[in-house]
Amino acid sequence: SSTMSLSEAEVQSARGAWEKIYVDSEDNGTAVLVRMFTEHPDTKSYFTHFKGMDSAEEMKQSDQVRGHGKKVFSAINDMVQHLDNSEAFLGIMTPLGKKHATQLKIDPKNFRIICDIILQLMEEKFGGDCKASFEKVTNEICTHLNNIYKEEGW
Repeated sequence: SSTMSLSEAEVQSARGAWEKIYVDSEDNGTAVLVRMFTEHPDTKSYFTHFKGMDSAEEMKQSDQVRGHGKKVFSAINDMVQHLDNSEAFLGIMTPLGKKHATQLKIDPKNFRIICDIILQLMEEKFGGDCKASFEKVTNEICTHLNNIYKEEGW
């Protein structure tokens, strides 16, 4: 049974695209966060350790930023592995969404921001086809997170 709205072929090409960026998950995860914090400085307010950091260079060197970048990429990697199994996919998404909604109180618009930056990075490094084949996945992720937020009363 294919998931959500992705065909088998789309799942395969999305995995291929993700694979390319996931190979360097720590560096690429860090690059995504640094870009987010630099271009959307309000997103830093959720991370107490990152608040005082203003320069991209300083953020890039930070163990906390690197650690969180790796964590984000590893969570997405789990989702990508389960794109063809709705139940497993939601099994990963649901606790993650709930935690961000209730404990961390992260505005859900930030998920769209981070997904868009991942797509930008894919395009810069690997071209438009790579980005295009991952776009549907980011839409699924954001849609499901928004639904979880709604259930949590956002």
